[in-house]
Amino acid sequence: MEALLNEWLMQEEFWLPPGVRWKDIEMTEDEGRFPLPRDLIYTLPLAFAFIALRYVFERLIGVPLSRYLGVKDRVQIRAASIPKLETFYKHNSRQPSQSEVVSLSKQCGLSQRKIQTWFRQRRNQDRPSNTKKFCEASWRFVFYLVAFAAGLGSLINAPWFWDQSECWRGYPKQPVAEAHHWYYILEMGFYLSLLLCVSVDVKRKDFKEQVIHHIATIFLIGFSYCANFVRVGTLVMLLHDSSDFLLESAKMLHYAGWWRTCDSLFVVFALVFLVTRLVVFPGRVLYSTLLVSQEFFKPFGGYVFFNALLLVLQALHIFWAYLILRMVYKFVFMGKVERDERSDVESEVEDEEEEPEEEGDERSWEQRKGAINSKLASLANNCVLNNLTNQRNINSRLPKAR
Repeated sequence: MEALLNEWLMQEEFWLPPGVRWKDIEMTEDEGRFPLPRDLIYTLPLAFAFIALRYVFERLIGVPLSRYLGVKDRVQIRAASIPKLETFYKHNSRQPSQSEVVSLSKQCGLSQRKIQTWFRQRRNQDRPSNTKKFCEASWRFVFYLVAFAAGLGSLINAPWFWDQSECWRGYPKQPVAEAHHWYYILEMGFYLSLLLCVSVDVKRKDFKEQVIHHIATIFLIGFSYCANFVRVGTLVMLLHDSSDFLLESAKMLHYAGWWRTCDSLFVVFALVFLVTRLVVFPGRVLYSTLLVSQEFFKPFGGYVFFNALLLVLQALHIFWAYLILRMVYKFVFMGKVERDERSDVESEVEDEEEEPEEEGDERSWEQRKGAINSKLASLANNCVLNNLTNQRNINSRLPKAR
């Protein structure tokens, strides 16, 4: 059964170029390491090791660092203990409809306004603190920075780093260096740990895109390793790490309240992201995989699947580039990166009514004053309408009284 499964999974027509057989790419120990699927088994225990290391890092380094940089958490009002509302909140919906509010109001003997206030306070109570978000960003910053430095050090002298046609010379019989082997294993283990923690991490506006990105990245890393597209894969991972650590560092400064430094660093990140993801990636990597590679072999199943994954990744790059350009536009023409455009803002609670963090913020006070004035005007209009209605009712009853 095992032999039959291996024969079905490892079909030469899918994994190898036409005319190449498995026996043609066998290597001796002197020739080097050939990537095998069983090597990826180590990524699962490595993912759990990353989760444990992250737990220790956030508590021993992340929290003290957040205090040192001045990260402040919002003071949140805890919702009153009402069992019926708590049960509905956990098992039904966090944002009840108007009909559900009316039903809950009758069940609990509270006004609809109090029901809505309770749910707003309860949602705000579940909002992650700035310290938690800072620790998460600092963990990713450390990994991406170390991965970028290690990847650049291992690839700077590689021939395909400067000439992408070298990615295909001699394919598929290409030995993998020990440094590139561990570069792959560590990257895949880290992204697997991110996918395992996605339910407990901070939910962002681009949550779905992040999940798709993690899954596509894991498939891309795993498949490219099994198909020995390692040379191209190392370039893809290096390009991603080059901008990811800049984004995480900007997030850290954002949570710490270093607004000017954060915005300046974000502009640097945007430039690096746009150049690496929209210029270098399609102009060098995709061009090499789609066109240059066909000078060395004819397309086959695994080659087509690998390019499809790269195109999915490029589609995500375009989506994120659109969001980044919107933020850059607001920064250039409005002088400030709007908070609701950042990728670290939660999608479920971004519209909650809360007092702003910064005391003495003139712009926030103007907004609140405008909102109060509009409410007072609306209340005044209602009072005038009610008075007119009451006057008409009195006039209509006067003839009857006479």
